[in-house]
Amino acid sequence: MRMRINTLLDTAPIPNGGELRFYQRNEEYSIEVVGSSGELMSTAIHGSEDALAVLALKRVKDAQNARVLVGGLGMGFTLAAALRHVGPKGEVVVAELVPEVVKWNQGPMGAKAGDPMQDPRARVVVSDVLELIRKERGGYDAILLDTDNGPVGLTQPDNDRLYSHRGLRSAYNALRPHGVLAVWSTDPDAPFTKRLGMAGFRINEEEVFAHRDKGTKHHLWFATRP
Repeated sequence: MRMRINTLLDTAPIPNGGELRFYQRNEEYSIEVVGSSGELMSTAIHGSEDALAVLALKRVKDAQNARVLVGGLGMGFTLAAALRHVGPKGEVVVAELVPEVVKWNQGPMGAKAGDPMQDPRARVVVSDVLELIRKERGGYDAILLDTDNGPVGLTQPDNDRLYSHRGLRSAYNALRPHGVLAVWSTDPDAPFTKRLGMAGFRINEEEVFAHRDKGTKHHLWFATRP
């Protein structure tokens, strides 16, 4: 039996505190947060990250020409899935807070998702996604948020701003009519569902498998601007 040995490839400071660690284990890669138990993300498990983009863009009326904002580059799988459902004239903008995560995606790890950053329809910005959201008024057909572990911050307490009533109203205003805000989370969160409704969204929730229709499930919200 082949041994599975983690090799630490790099580390990255998280703005406002904390550290990410980038590992390789045989042919797969993972990112962990110092002080937390288990992986934050892995190239071996990305079914729910794919579903976030696929199910959101199915709700967009003109996905072929959609302008999409992704909060969190991660390992590139949400970006790749969005690009598969957006046409030649579409655009997918990604906001990533940690510059090293962008660098890791530019290396061998990027091939696991099909090197989506090389697609001319993709644009990756090192920025807080909330800052990009606040700059827009009716500019996006979909906003896909896969930051941290969902509405309850694990790596970044500042992410609470994004999922607050004020942050959700900013997302509402950044969307075009019938635009979709999609949010990934490890678990359901009833107070967050309530905040989405108070912000004016029509809400659908779905449970999706983390990997290949079995095992752990993750929680997705799809909130539509009327």
